[in-house]
Amino acid sequence: MTISARERDRLVENLVDELNGAALYDALAVAEKDERLAEVYRRLANVERRHADRWRAKLEAGGVSLPRFKPSWRTRTLSWMAQRFGTGAVLPSVQNLERTDTTKYASQADARDFHADERSHARVIQLMSSMRGGFAGTQVARIEGRHRTAGGNALRAAVLGANDGLVSNLSLVMGVAGAALNERAILITGLAGLLAGAGSMALGEWLSVQSSRELYAHQIETEQEELETMPREEEEELALIYQARGLAEEQAREFAASVMANPETALDTLAREELGIDPDELGGSAWVAAFTSFCLFSLGAIVPVLPFFFAGDRTAVLLSVGFSAIALFTVGAAITLFTGRSVFFSGSRQVAFGLAAAALTFGIGRLVGVSIGG
Repeated sequence: MTISARERDRLVENLVDELNGAALYDALAVAEKDERLAEVYRRLANVERRHADRWRAKLEAGGVSLPRFKPSWRTRTLSWMAQRFGTGAVLPSVQNLERTDTTKYASQADARDFHADERSHARVIQLMSSMRGGFAGTQVARIEGRHRTAGGNALRAAVLGANDGLVSNLSLVMGVAGAALNERAILITGLAGLLAGAGSMALGEWLSVQSSRELYAHQIETEQEELETMPREEEEELALIYQARGLAEEQAREFAASVMANPETALDTLAREELGIDPDELGGSAWVAAFTSFCLFSLGAIVPVLPFFFAGDRTAVLLSVGFSAIALFTVGAAITLFTGRSVFFSGSRQVAFGLAAAALTFGIGRLVGVSIGG
């Protein structure tokens, strides 16, 4: 059987890629001190060699003489780094390579069955990058109660959302005040800025969360399809994940087999373990996220506007700055929940930055107002 030059080049490229992958995983297995993780690397290398055997057989059937394989400079460099500095030093690079390779075989008709393997490798390496021989540090800390990731992220989003509204609307109000407009015009401008900013934040949050939900749903559909068409590959992938987390190979395989034996829970488990997705939540409600964002931004943005409801002229401007300074210090103090810094330092820094932005827009407004006023 004769093959075209283009087909020969494709097969050779595939063969060399797989041999480089096998060589790299072999090197990681040698460098890895944890025998459980080393075994995972060896199994990944065996999968790469199995892929390479197909391309080698096709080339030999086409009468192509195979060149002697020599690892690429990238493979040699990563292997040397793993030996010298440990596997953890090169895992981010390996993860990027696997992420790039996830679509390598998607368009090759004779390698569609390899596509799932490549996706599996990417997920396993991603897991091993965050879990070095057992539970990740963040997971241990969460169990011990020192870090509450979900709650911390929600609180952080609340603080930063209010801060965005406060600083942006204070700057807007001061810019208009600097142009020497009356309090009614400043009030209308401030309220318009509040509504525009809050609406924009809400829309952006809705789009972000909804897009994530749609992506998660698509990933789960893909996982369902792979579960139906390639159950053995999915079971192998799940076993690799549990082994990477610290289970012995036999225990990992038994656990994976028990999960896959129940179709009702298999997809849920695969979604959580492989994709890191909660099928029941899919990242939360887009509408709740949008409403929350709108309210938090408005909460901060209303502070600089309040004095213009009951005071006029310079008094309202001074009260606006005073109210905003207190709110800025409160926001800075709240940020210390995440940073651990001094409340006074963080609060004062927030006040300084917020008032500096307001002073800048006030000055610009004054220059523009004088210029227009002649």
